[in-house]
Amino acid sequence: MSEQRRRMLFGALGLVFLALLGAMGWFAVAIYDKAFTSYVPVVLKAERAGTQLKENADVKVRGVLVGSVRRIDVRPGGVEVELAMDPDRIGAVPSNVSARLLPKTLFGQRYVSLVIPENPAPQALSSGAVIEEDRSTQAVEVEQALRDLLPVLQAVQPQKLASTLGAVSHALEGRGPELGTTLVTLGDYLGRLNPEVPDLRTAITKLADTVDTYQTAAPDLVDAMADLRTTATTLTRQQEDLAALFGTVTAAGNDAVAFLDANDDTLVDLSADSRPVLDLLAEYSPEIPCVADAAARLKPVVERALGVGTAEPGLHVDLTVRPPRQGGSPPPSADGPRCPTAGSAAPGANTPAEQQFLSELLAPVLGEQPAGIPGWSGLLMGPLLRGAEVTLR
Repeated sequence: MSEQRRRMLFGALGLVFLALLGAMGWFAVAIYDKAFTSYVPVVLKAERAGTQLKENADVKVRGVLVGSVRRIDVRPGGVEVELAMDPDRIGAVPSNVSARLLPKTLFGQRYVSLVIPENPAPQALSSGAVIEEDRSTQAVEVEQALRDLLPVLQAVQPQKLASTLGAVSHALEGRGPELGTTLVTLGDYLGRLNPEVPDLRTAITKLADTVDTYQTAAPDLVDAMADLRTTATTLTRQQEDLAALFGTVTAAGNDAVAFLDANDDTLVDLSADSRPVLDLLAEYSPEIPCVADAAARLKPVVERALGVGTAEPGLHVDLTVRPPRQGGSPPPSADGPRCPTAGSAAPGANTPAEQQFLSELLAPVLGEQPAGIPGWSGLLMGPLLRGAEVTLR
């Protein structure tokens, strides 16, 4: 074989080898795209698919793989997702099924989860059927939670989050019963707490009002604390004097206690015996200011009568007998407290007070002591002197 023919043979073999490689690559891609697998086409209409739903993504019903995503087309008002359903499993999927687009993991791609309703239709899903996206409240809440979680996941470093989740998984491994018991207990607590939520809300509202009040009064409280600091500083400086005062007060208290212990019966008896005297003083208490006032006004008169400050000390009396005053009234009877003014009428007629008064007047004139004046002199001199005016010099 010539050299030229050998080169042509090797070239042909190379082309065949390249063709075989290309065919094998195409065959592998076709197998991956399931070009040789029969399927039932179904259309899913959704509001949005996001960037994590890819072609060949799984289609599952209650965790069981029933198909895959064939194509994603963007349409006005939403997207249309062509699903390739497994012919052997589509008979178990009712025609009124709905779909949710859920992520496999926090950072994984999405898949199509077919949700069987509570009342499934008797007809099975057929070729060309249209599946609507699940619009229930629970599905909307899940979708909203995933949307809100996306910015957080974008900010968190995946490797650190994976390490954290791995540590949590390792910590919870084998502790399912304890965790379940804890969750049941927590649910019981929450069930008991729920009826008290209105009262708790009211208490929090009142607490907020109280905080507002304290906030309004904060300047005054600060000023009061500043004044209290000044007082505390003063007390600190005077602590030795205060200690001495407290010691003195303590000693005085101890002495008082000892005195009361020794004389308690005496004090009780004194209080009981003083009751009649105090009652009498209370009855005649209106006369006490009157007596003090009369004594104050009588003092200069007595000093003149006794010759205080003169060359003739002693009692000087000029007794002048005058006719009785016309229209005079007898003095009131002494049957209770009264307060006669200075210069009022003499004591009552034929009374010991009148006899004493006449004895004091007649003794200097007769050169006798008041005690030496006989008692019958009042009977003789009393009618004569009643109504008379006596001047003391």
